[in-house]
Amino acid sequence: MSLSHVVLSSGRSIELTELRMSSTYGGLIEGYPFKRVNDMQVERLRREAERDFTFAPVHLVQPSREYPDHFAGAFGPAELLPHVTCIGVFRSTPVDPGLDPVLHRSSLTVAWFQNLPHVPSGQEADPALRDTPWDEFARDYEI
Repeated sequence: MSLSHVVLSSGRSIELTELRMSSTYGGLIEGYPFKRVNDMQVERLRREAERDFTFAPVHLVQPSREYPDHFAGAFGPAELLPHVTCIGVFRSTPVDPGLDPVLHRSSLTVAWFQNLPHVPSGQEADPALRDTPWDEFARDYEI
């Protein structure tokens, strides 16, 4: 059973079978987010996805970054990532058109950031998530 379906920009429908969400800045005790901290957050999310979901390739969607202040603090200008980190396991029909779609599926683990803690669904999912190049990164498997 899937949690939701997402329609990629390519028109491919993918099923979300597992989802992990957390606060992007949940561990930030003091100070403010800036480029170096955010680069570490993005890398941490990628490594976490690769470590915890070894059965499928991982694709990291590069997050948007906002710069709310016009002045720089001690570590440079403030830089904000979307508030929620997400790791989702998706499956779809096989990438290889020569494979039997009854016996085969494709799978991809996607790590991304989004502004609100909601389950992505349909064509309303975050545009960056919907632009995932499925055929390039997903791996076919036999069920």
